[in-house]
Amino acid sequence: MSTEIRPFRIDIPQSDLDDLHRRLADTRWAGQLPGTGRERGVPVAEVREWARYWRTEYDWRAQERRLNEFPQYLTEIDGLDVHFVHVRSPEPDAVPLVLNHGWPNTFAEFAELIGPLTDPRAHGGDPARAFHVVVPSVPGFAFSAAPGDTGWTAERVARMWLVLMDRLGYRRFGVQGGDFGSYVATAMAEAAPDRVLGLYITAGLGIPTPADVPDLTDAERAGYEAMMSADWTTGVDHHALLRSAPQTFALGWTDSPAAALAWMLQKFQEFSSAAALDDAIARDEVLTTVALYWFTATFATSAWPYYDSTGFAWPTGSAQVPTGVYSSTPGIRRLAERTAKIVHWPEHNPSGHHFIAMDQSTAYAADLREFFATLG
Repeated sequence: MSTEIRPFRIDIPQSDLDDLHRRLADTRWAGQLPGTGRERGVPVAEVREWARYWRTEYDWRAQERRLNEFPQYLTEIDGLDVHFVHVRSPEPDAVPLVLNHGWPNTFAEFAELIGPLTDPRAHGGDPARAFHVVVPSVPGFAFSAAPGDTGWTAERVARMWLVLMDRLGYRRFGVQGGDFGSYVATAMAEAAPDRVLGLYITAGLGIPTPADVPDLTDAERAGYEAMMSADWTTGVDHHALLRSAPQTFALGWTDSPAAALAWMLQKFQEFSSAAALDDAIARDEVLTTVALYWFTATFATSAWPYYDSTGFAWPTGSAQVPTGVYSSTPGIRRLAERTAKIVHWPEHNPSGHHFIAMDQSTAYAADLREFFATLG
Protein backbone atom coordinates (compact mmCIF):
# COMPACT_ATOMS: atom_id res chain seq x y z
CA MET A 1 0.00 0.00 0.00
CA SER A 2 1.26 3.44 -0.92
CA THR A 3 1.47 6.07 1.82
CA GLU A 4 2.05 8.90 -0.64
CA ILE A 5 0.03 12.10 -0.23
CA ARG A 6 -0.79 13.59 -3.64
CA PRO A 7 -2.05 17.12 -4.28
CA PHE A 8 -5.59 17.32 -5.68
CA ARG A 9 -7.63 20.05 -7.35
CA ILE A 10 -11.25 19.97 -8.43
CA ASP A 11 -11.46 20.29 -12.21
CA ILE A 12 -14.85 19.22 -13.57
CA PRO A 13 -14.70 18.86 -17.38
CA GLN A 14 -16.68 21.43 -19.33
CA SER A 15 -18.43 18.54 -21.09
CA ASP A 16 -19.89 17.47 -17.72
CA LEU A 17 -21.21 20.98 -17.11
CA ASP A 18 -22.71 21.12 -20.61
CA ASP A 19 -24.33 17.72 -20.05
CA LEU A 20 -25.83 18.87 -16.74
CA HIS A 21 -27.32 21.98 -18.33
CA ARG A 22 -28.73 19.96 -21.23
CA ARG A 23 -30.36 17.44 -18.89
CA LEU A 24 -31.89 20.20 -16.79
CA ALA A 25 -33.26 21.91 -19.89
CA ASP A 26 -34.70 18.63 -21.21
CA THR A 27 -36.32 17.51 -17.95
CA ARG A 28 -39.61 15.66 -18.42
CA TRP A 29 -41.55 17.20 -15.56
CA ALA A 30 -44.12 15.31 -13.54
CA GLY A 31 -47.52 16.82 -12.90
CA GLN A 32 -48.43 18.20 -9.48
CA LEU A 33 -50.39 15.75 -7.34
CA PRO A 34 -53.41 16.84 -5.28
CA GLY A 35 -52.66 18.25 -1.86
CA THR A 36 -51.27 21.37 -0.30
CA GLY A 37 -47.77 22.45 0.54
CA ARG A 38 -45.31 19.57 0.81
CA GLU A 39 -47.66 16.79 1.89
CA ARG A 40 -46.94 14.84 -1.33
CA GLY A 41 -43.27 15.80 -1.38
CA VAL A 42 -41.42 18.79 -2.80
CA PRO A 43 -43.83 20.79 -5.01
CA VAL A 44 -43.04 20.58 -8.71
CA ALA A 45 -43.00 24.36 -9.06
CA GLU A 46 -40.35 24.60 -6.34
CA VAL A 47 -38.09 22.04 -8.00
CA ARG A 48 -38.57 23.74 -11.38
CA GLU A 49 -37.48 27.08 -9.92
CA TRP A 50 -34.39 25.57 -8.30
CA ALA A 51 -33.58 23.73 -11.54
CA ARG A 52 -33.94 26.95 -13.55
CA TYR A 53 -31.57 28.72 -11.16
CA TRP A 54 -29.12 25.81 -11.25
CA ARG A 55 -29.04 25.88 -15.06
CA THR A 56 -29.05 29.63 -15.73
CA GLU A 57 -27.67 31.50 -12.70
CA TYR A 58 -25.65 29.18 -10.48
CA ASP A 59 -21.92 29.48 -11.26
CA TRP A 60 -20.18 26.16 -10.68
CA ARG A 61 -16.80 27.51 -11.78
CA ALA A 62 -16.95 30.18 -9.06
CA GLN A 63 -17.74 27.52 -6.47
CA GLU A 64 -14.98 25.30 -7.83
CA ARG A 65 -12.47 28.15 -7.47
CA ARG A 66 -13.70 28.80 -3.94
CA LEU A 67 -13.24 25.16 -2.89
CA ASN A 68 -9.84 25.01 -4.60
CA GLU A 69 -8.63 27.79 -2.32
CA PHE A 70 -8.32 25.04 0.29
CA PRO A 71 -5.31 22.71 -0.12
CA GLN A 72 -6.70 19.28 -1.05
CA TYR A 73 -5.04 15.89 -1.31
CA LEU A 74 -5.52 12.20 -2.03
CA THR A 75 -3.90 9.32 -0.18
CA GLU A 76 -4.56 5.58 -0.13
CA ILE A 77 -5.88 4.09 3.12
CA ASP A 78 -7.43 0.63 3.53
CA GLY A 79 -7.26 0.12 -0.23
CA LEU A 80 -9.17 3.30 -1.09
CA ASP A 81 -8.09 6.70 -2.37
CA VAL A 82 -9.22 9.17 0.29
CA HIS A 83 -9.79 12.84 -0.46
CA PHE A 84 -9.16 15.41 2.25
CA VAL A 85 -8.67 19.11 2.89
CA HIS A 86 -5.69 20.04 5.07
CA VAL A 87 -5.28 23.68 6.08
CA ARG A 88 -2.47 24.50 8.48
CA SER A 89 -2.91 27.50 10.73
CA PRO A 90 -0.35 30.33 10.66
CA GLU A 91 -0.34 30.06 14.47
CA PRO A 92 2.50 27.71 15.50
CA ASP A 93 0.71 26.34 18.58
CA ALA A 94 -2.56 25.56 16.80
CA VAL A 95 -4.41 22.37 17.78
CA PRO A 96 -4.93 19.77 15.03
CA LEU A 97 -8.66 19.19 14.47
CA VAL A 98 -10.58 16.67 12.34
CA LEU A 99 -13.95 17.83 10.99
CA ASN A 100 -16.34 14.98 10.06
CA HIS A 101 -19.17 15.67 7.61
CA GLY A 102 -22.52 13.91 7.45
CA TRP A 103 -25.09 12.72 4.90
CA PRO A 104 -26.30 14.10 2.52
CA ASN A 105 -23.39 16.47 2.74
CA THR A 106 -19.72 16.70 1.79
CA PHE A 107 -16.48 18.32 2.89
CA ALA A 108 -17.93 21.59 1.52
CA GLU A 109 -20.14 21.68 4.63
CA PHE A 110 -17.21 23.36 6.40
CA ALA A 111 -16.19 25.89 3.75
CA GLU A 112 -17.22 28.89 5.89
CA LEU A 113 -15.82 27.36 9.07
CA ILE A 114 -12.25 26.66 8.00
CA GLY A 115 -11.01 30.27 7.87
CA PRO A 116 -12.22 31.31 11.35
CA LEU A 117 -10.80 28.10 12.83
CA THR A 118 -7.38 28.16 11.15
CA ASP A 119 -6.80 31.91 11.28
CA PRO A 120 -8.90 33.46 14.06
CA ARG A 121 -6.57 36.49 14.10
CA ALA A 122 -7.78 37.41 10.59
CA HIS A 123 -11.42 36.95 11.65
CA GLY A 124 -11.40 39.01 14.82
CA GLY A 125 -10.73 36.06 17.13
CA ASP A 126 -8.11 35.00 19.64
CA PRO A 127 -5.01 33.61 17.84
CA ALA A 128 -4.37 31.40 20.86
CA ARG A 129 -7.46 29.42 19.86
CA ALA A 130 -6.40 28.34 16.38
CA PHE A 131 -6.57 24.93 14.69
CA HIS A 132 -4.82 23.01 11.96
CA VAL A 133 -7.91 21.68 10.14
CA VAL A 134 -8.25 18.31 8.41
CA VAL A 135 -11.51 17.55 6.58
CA PRO A 136 -11.60 14.03 5.11
CA SER A 137 -14.31 12.94 2.68
CA VAL A 138 -16.03 9.76 3.83
CA PRO A 139 -15.46 6.83 1.42
CA GLY A 140 -18.05 6.95 -1.34
CA PHE A 141 -18.72 10.68 -0.86
CA ALA A 142 -17.55 13.23 -3.44
CA PHE A 143 -13.90 12.61 -4.36
CA SER A 144 -13.14 9.70 -2.00
CA ALA A 145 -13.28 6.28 -3.64
CA ALA A 146 -16.26 4.09 -2.76
CA PRO A 147 -16.01 0.82 -0.83
CA GLY A 148 -16.07 -2.19 -3.12
CA ASP A 149 -17.55 -4.52 -0.52
CA THR A 150 -20.03 -4.50 2.33
CA GLY A 151 -19.29 -4.55 6.03
CA TRP A 152 -18.16 -0.94 6.34
CA THR A 153 -18.91 0.89 9.58
CA ALA A 154 -18.26 4.22 11.24
CA GLU A 155 -15.61 2.39 13.28
CA ARG A 156 -13.78 1.38 10.12
CA VAL A 157 -13.79 4.94 8.82
CA ALA A 158 -12.55 6.12 12.23
CA ARG A 159 -9.55 3.78 11.97
CA MET A 160 -8.81 5.22 8.53
CA TRP A 161 -8.81 8.75 9.90
CA LEU A 162 -6.44 7.72 12.69
CA VAL A 163 -4.07 6.47 9.99
CA LEU A 164 -4.52 9.75 8.11
CA MET A 165 -3.63 11.82 11.17
CA ASP A 166 -0.54 9.65 11.71
CA ARG A 167 0.42 10.22 8.10
CA LEU A 168 0.07 13.98 8.56
CA GLY A 169 2.27 13.88 11.64
CA TYR A 170 -0.42 14.64 14.21
CA ARG A 171 -0.15 12.52 17.35
CA ARG A 172 -2.76 14.38 19.43
CA PHE A 173 -5.78 16.18 18.05
CA GLY A 174 -9.37 17.19 18.56
CA VAL A 175 -12.33 15.65 16.75
CA GLN A 176 -15.63 17.17 15.61
CA GLY A 177 -18.66 15.45 14.12
CA GLY A 178 -22.21 16.14 13.01
CA ASP A 179 -24.85 13.81 11.57
CA PHE A 180 -23.05 10.61 10.42
CA GLY A 181 -19.80 12.37 11.26
CA SER A 182 -20.76 12.28 14.94
CA TYR A 183 -20.59 8.48 14.85
CA VAL A 184 -17.21 8.54 13.11
CA ALA A 185 -15.93 11.14 15.57
CA THR A 186 -17.13 9.12 18.56
CA ALA A 187 -15.54 5.99 17.12
CA MET A 188 -12.23 7.85 16.79
CA ALA A 189 -12.39 8.88 20.45
CA GLU A 190 -13.25 5.35 21.55
CA ALA A 191 -10.53 3.74 19.40
CA ALA A 192 -7.76 6.12 20.49
CA PRO A 193 -8.65 7.94 23.72
CA ASP A 194 -4.97 8.61 24.33
CA ARG A 195 -4.78 10.58 21.07
CA VAL A 196 -8.09 12.49 21.04
CA LEU A 197 -7.95 15.66 23.14
CA GLY A 198 -11.67 16.28 23.01
CA LEU A 199 -14.81 15.20 21.16
CA TYR A 200 -17.23 17.88 19.93
CA ILE A 201 -20.65 16.77 18.67
CA THR A 202 -23.07 19.09 16.87
CA ALA A 203 -26.20 17.59 18.48
CA GLY A 204 -28.01 14.37 19.30
CA LEU A 205 -26.56 13.47 22.70
CA GLY A 206 -28.99 12.68 25.49
CA ILE A 207 -32.07 12.22 23.31
CA PRO A 208 -34.74 10.42 25.37
CA THR A 209 -35.79 6.93 24.35
CA PRO A 210 -39.40 5.73 24.83
CA ALA A 211 -38.19 3.98 27.99
CA ASP A 212 -37.05 7.34 29.40
CA VAL A 213 -40.36 9.13 28.80
CA PRO A 214 -42.10 8.19 32.09
CA ASP A 215 -39.26 9.79 34.07
CA LEU A 216 -39.13 13.06 32.14
CA THR A 217 -40.15 16.37 33.68
CA ASP A 218 -43.02 18.25 32.08
CA ALA A 219 -40.57 20.55 30.27
CA GLU A 220 -38.46 17.62 29.09
CA ARG A 221 -41.53 15.75 27.90
CA ALA A 222 -42.70 18.80 25.94
CA GLY A 223 -39.32 19.03 24.20
CA TYR A 224 -39.38 15.32 23.41
CA GLU A 225 -42.90 15.49 21.97
CA ALA A 226 -41.98 18.51 19.84
CA MET A 227 -39.00 16.61 18.48
CA MET A 228 -41.12 13.57 17.66
CA SER A 229 -43.52 15.71 15.62
CA ALA A 230 -40.84 17.67 13.73
CA ASP A 231 -40.27 17.22 9.99
CA TRP A 232 -36.85 15.67 10.50
CA THR A 233 -38.38 12.81 12.50
CA THR A 234 -41.66 12.40 10.60
CA GLY A 235 -40.47 13.01 7.02
CA VAL A 236 -39.26 10.55 4.39
CA ASP A 237 -37.47 7.72 6.21
CA HIS A 238 -34.15 7.89 4.37
CA HIS A 239 -32.69 5.36 6.80
CA ALA A 240 -35.18 2.72 5.61
CA LEU A 241 -34.95 3.74 1.95
CA LEU A 242 -31.15 3.72 1.80
CA ARG A 243 -30.91 0.56 3.86
CA SER A 244 -33.28 -1.35 1.60
CA ALA A 245 -33.12 -0.07 -2.00
CA PRO A 246 -30.48 2.59 -2.72
CA GLN A 247 -29.58 0.97 -6.05
CA THR A 248 -33.16 1.34 -7.30
CA PHE A 249 -33.46 5.04 -6.55
CA ALA A 250 -29.86 5.88 -7.46
CA LEU A 251 -30.62 5.08 -11.11
CA GLY A 252 -32.92 8.09 -11.19
CA TRP A 253 -30.67 10.30 -9.05
CA THR A 254 -27.67 9.56 -11.27
CA ASP A 255 -29.49 9.97 -14.60
CA SER A 256 -31.72 12.96 -13.85
CA PRO A 257 -30.38 16.08 -12.15
CA ALA A 258 -33.99 17.15 -11.51
CA ALA A 259 -34.65 13.88 -9.63
CA ALA A 260 -31.41 14.32 -7.68
CA LEU A 261 -32.29 17.92 -6.88
CA ALA A 262 -35.79 17.00 -5.70
CA TRP A 263 -34.39 14.31 -3.38
CA MET A 264 -31.81 16.64 -1.86
CA LEU A 265 -34.38 19.43 -1.45
CA GLN A 266 -36.67 16.96 0.30
CA LYS A 267 -34.03 16.01 2.85
CA PHE A 268 -32.40 19.42 3.36
CA GLN A 269 -35.82 21.00 3.93
CA GLU A 270 -36.82 18.29 6.42
CA PHE A 271 -33.58 18.94 8.30
CA SER A 272 -34.41 22.65 8.52
CA SER A 273 -36.56 24.62 10.94
CA ALA A 274 -36.96 27.43 8.39
CA ALA A 275 -40.13 27.83 6.32
CA ALA A 276 -38.03 27.86 3.14
CA LEU A 277 -34.69 26.10 2.78
CA ASP A 278 -32.84 29.07 1.33
CA ASP A 279 -33.88 31.11 4.37
CA ALA A 280 -31.53 28.85 6.35
CA ILE A 281 -28.75 28.03 3.89
CA ALA A 282 -27.82 30.08 0.83
CA ARG A 283 -29.10 28.59 -2.40
CA ASP A 284 -25.60 28.37 -3.87
CA GLU A 285 -24.41 26.41 -0.82
CA VAL A 286 -27.16 23.85 -1.27
CA LEU A 287 -26.53 23.56 -5.00
CA THR A 288 -22.79 23.13 -4.48
CA THR A 289 -23.57 20.09 -2.33
CA VAL A 290 -25.97 18.72 -4.94
CA ALA A 291 -23.45 19.42 -7.72
CA LEU A 292 -20.65 17.59 -5.89
CA TYR A 293 -22.85 14.50 -5.64
CA TRP A 294 -23.93 14.89 -9.27
CA PHE A 295 -20.50 15.35 -10.83
CA THR A 296 -18.99 12.48 -8.81
CA ALA A 297 -22.03 10.19 -9.25
CA THR A 298 -22.02 9.39 -5.54
CA PHE A 299 -25.75 9.32 -4.74
CA ALA A 300 -25.60 5.53 -4.50
CA THR A 301 -22.09 5.09 -3.11
CA SER A 302 -22.82 7.49 -0.23
CA ALA A 303 -25.65 5.22 0.94
CA TRP A 304 -23.42 2.54 2.48
CA PRO A 305 -23.65 3.86 6.09
CA TYR A 306 -27.35 3.00 5.88
CA TYR A 307 -27.39 -0.32 4.02
CA ASP A 308 -24.56 -1.56 6.21
CA SER A 309 -26.44 -0.60 9.39
CA THR A 310 -28.92 -2.67 11.39
CA GLY A 311 -30.99 0.25 12.58
CA PHE A 312 -30.84 3.73 14.05
CA ALA A 313 -29.39 4.81 17.39
CA TRP A 314 -28.47 8.27 18.63
CA PRO A 315 -24.77 9.14 19.07
CA THR A 316 -23.38 8.45 22.52
CA GLY A 317 -20.33 10.65 22.90
CA SER A 318 -17.38 9.16 24.74
CA ALA A 319 -17.05 8.02 28.34
CA GLN A 320 -13.26 8.26 28.03
CA VAL A 321 -12.70 11.53 26.17
CA PRO A 322 -14.04 14.95 27.27
CA THR A 323 -17.16 15.54 25.22
CA GLY A 324 -19.03 18.72 24.33
CA VAL A 325 -22.05 19.63 22.22
CA TYR A 326 -23.02 22.69 20.21
CA SER A 327 -26.76 22.22 20.64
CA SER A 328 -28.28 20.53 23.67
CA THR A 329 -31.84 20.78 22.34
CA PRO A 330 -33.68 18.42 22.47
CA GLY A 331 -31.12 16.36 24.39
CA ILE A 332 -30.96 16.15 28.16
CA ARG A 333 -27.59 16.40 29.85
CA ARG A 334 -28.33 13.91 32.62
CA LEU A 335 -29.24 11.33 29.97
CA ALA A 336 -26.15 12.09 27.91
CA GLU A 337 -23.96 11.60 30.97
CA ARG A 338 -24.95 7.93 31.07
CA THR A 339 -22.62 7.32 28.12
CA ALA A 340 -20.50 10.45 27.74
CA LYS A 341 -17.98 12.45 29.72
CA ILE A 342 -19.81 15.74 29.25
CA VAL A 343 -17.78 18.86 30.00
CA HIS A 344 -19.48 21.40 27.69
CA TRP A 345 -23.27 21.74 27.42
CA PRO A 346 -24.34 25.27 26.40
CA GLU A 347 -28.06 25.97 26.60
CA HIS A 348 -28.45 29.03 24.38
CA ASN A 349 -26.34 28.69 21.24
CA PRO A 350 -28.13 30.03 18.13
CA SER A 351 -30.28 27.31 16.60
CA GLY A 352 -30.68 26.60 12.92
CA HIS A 353 -30.42 23.94 10.26
CA HIS A 354 -29.39 20.37 11.03
CA PHE A 355 -26.15 21.21 9.19
CA ILE A 356 -25.51 24.12 11.49
CA ALA A 357 -21.87 24.56 10.48
CA MET A 358 -23.31 25.88 7.18
CA ASP A 359 -26.13 27.86 8.76
CA GLN A 360 -24.42 29.32 11.85
CA SER A 361 -20.72 29.09 11.01
CA THR A 362 -19.67 32.07 13.16
CA ALA A 363 -21.47 30.83 16.29
CA TYR A 364 -20.36 27.27 15.62
CA ALA A 365 -16.68 28.27 15.32
CA ALA A 366 -16.91 30.35 18.51
CA ASP A 367 -18.44 27.52 20.51
CA LEU A 368 -16.02 24.93 19.18
CA ARG A 369 -13.12 27.18 20.22
CA GLU A 370 -14.73 27.65 23.64
CA PHE A 371 -15.01 23.89 24.14
CA PHE A 372 -11.37 23.20 23.37
CA ALA A 373 -10.29 26.18 25.48
CA THR A 374 -11.92 24.56 28.51
CA LEU A 375 -9.70 21.51 28.04
CA GLY A 376 -6.52 23.54 28.63
